Amino acid sequence: MVKVSHLSKDFETKEGKLEALHEVSFEIKDGEIFGIIGKSGAGKTTLLRILSQLERPSSGEVSINNSVIAKGDKVITNNKIKKTMGVVFQGYNLLMQKTVARNIEFPLKIAGVNKTKWDKRVNDLLRFVDLEDKKEAYPATLSGGQKQRVAIARALANSPKILLLDEPTSALDTLSTSAIISLLQKINQEEQVTIIIVTHEIGVVKKLCQRIAVINEGKVVDYGTVQEVFANPSNIATKQLLGV
Repeated sequence: MVKVSHLSKDFETKEGKLEALHEVSFEIKDGEIFGIIGKSGAGKTTLLRILSQLERPSSGEVSINNSVIAKGDKVITNNKIKKTMGVVFQGYNLLMQKTVARNIEFPLKIAGVNKTKWDKRVNDLLRFVDLEDKKEAYPATLSGGQKQRVAIARALANSPKILLLDEPTSALDTLSTSAIISLLQKINQEEQVTIIIVTHEIGVVKKLCQRIAVINEGKVVDYGTVQEVFANPSNIATKQLLGV
């Protein structure tokens, strides 16, 4: 279980202190697909960066399976927990000078996995994301949907239990978006991976997520199952997202 408790994050700007997150609290159950949704600038990506231990909170706490990974302004390094997490960044972040296979094997190489084992893992992942024929291709030759599948395969390389994704379908066409949704459902069901997805796309949320937290101006303004929140939005920001 991922537990976020009274999480706040401030940034210093020329105009003074900017409060990106304020007293954010929610829980994510093991094995669910959880959506963090909101308009641009709401604080979603900042929250994801804290969850993935790339950003320090100003106050509050984040724990995974009762192990604290961030508290106050400290990131508490827990390599065992860190190995259970995979991250897919917005914009793919692929290594353009390396082939698809080399991109996927990169985290295995860093983790010191035996080359024989990583070759098998790369081939298994290419088959899983349906990119076997692109093994020696370079990212520049791939479509947006294919690049996203490579990024997802790379995030799965070390068999994480939690997968975090930042706007994974924002640059994709309708067909590619449907393919990524199906792939994420497959990962969740077959690999038993908890998925946390940041998005502003309501159609993706409806098809993919079980529960959501709606973020507006750094605060959680709605929280619950997709059906509950969408049927009875309690905040004007949620209503605006839904077009109500």
